[in-house]
Formats: sequence, structure tokens, C-alpha cells
Amino acid sequence: MPGPRKRQAATGRSDKKGLSGKRSKTSTSGEALAKEEDSSPQKTSASKNGGKNFGIEDLKAQPKQTACWDGVRNYQARNFLRAMKLEEEAFFYHSNCKEPGIVGLMKIVKEAYPDHTQFEKKSPHYDPSSKEDNPKWSMVDVQFVRMMKRFISLAELKTYHQAHKTTGGPLKNMALFTRQRLSVQPLTQEEFDFILSLEEKEPS
Repeated sequence: MPGPRKRQAATGRSDKKGLSGKRSKTSTSGEALAKEEDSSPQKTSASKNGGKNFGIEDLKAQPKQTACWDGVRNYQARNFLRAMKLEEEAFFYHSNCKEPGIVGLMKIVKEAYPDHTQFEKKSPHYDPSSKEDNPKWSMVDVQFVRMMKRFISLAELKTYHQAHKTTGGPLKNMALFTRQRLSVQPLTQEEFDFILSLEEKEPS
């Protein structure tokens, strides 16, 4: 919304997903993938998009091109979110759309802190079991970095994943295809770098 060198998450519209990763000198786990399906950036702590799509153009339009990535309500995704480190990058992935895929890059500008929407009764992300003295859910602040040089579709990523399972390539174990689909998913540095290199190539 963001691993070893980085583990991040990214998101796209509220039907989105995101991948992340930033080649950080201090991180060791890898990059991440995030979706916009069950989480979404908010303009301020008081505002909500209540299920409306929040795309990368919306992030670009925010003050300082920055928004909080809230609404994550899966424990594993939350843990990936909490692992994100300052300045790590993430892919911004649009998912609930005609052609899902990666559209841009964002970076983490504030590490995990309590997600305010868990306490807001009017929020679709309200969780009555979460307490302010022991909040269950966290969010991070993300900032737009740039658009991808070209759109990298889910179909293209899947093609590489299938091929790499045979050849042992970088995407052979990509979490997007091998684990439960979460709004935030990890990427290894090798996966992140390979995906980033695809923007320089013609679509497969």
C-alpha cells in the first residue's frame, strides 16, 4: 500500500495488489507484493475510501504523493506489513480490474503503526475486538516513486513463473502464485530485481 533487502507491499486501487521491494542495504528478507483488494491508502487518518478503488493515480494526487496504507485484516499480511522498513520500495499492483498487474513503484516513508480504521465504527475495516492499548492491526505510510516504464501484467508474471519452475529461474517460487493471495506479499531480492528488469523488455 510495502524485505531482506526489503520486504514491502504495494497496492493499486482497492481492487489492487502490490509488490514491493527496495534494494535496501539494511534489509535482509526481500521485497513484497501487496494488493488493493482488502486494504487501501487513505488521504488522512480521518478520511476513508470505503471500498472505492484507489489507484496509483490517486496516490500521485495526494499531498506529497503520500498516503497511509490501511485496512489490512489478515494476520500474515499484517506481519509482512510490519516487517517493512523505511525507504524500502514496493510495486504498486492493480488487481480488481480487467487486466491485473504492476503499474508503478512506491516507497515506505513511515514504518508500521496502529491502523486507525480498526477503531472507527463507521469504517468497513472496524474491528470491535481490537483495543487501543493493544491494537491488532497496523498500517504504513507510502509515497509514490514513479510509474513503471510499461505495464507488467499478471498473465506475463504467470508465464515467467511457469517457465521458471522448470528452469529454476527467479520467479519459480513467487508467493503470488504459490501462497494464499494476500494484500501484502513478500518478494526475494532476486524476484524484485527480475520483475523490475522486465520493464526494459517487450512483453512476453
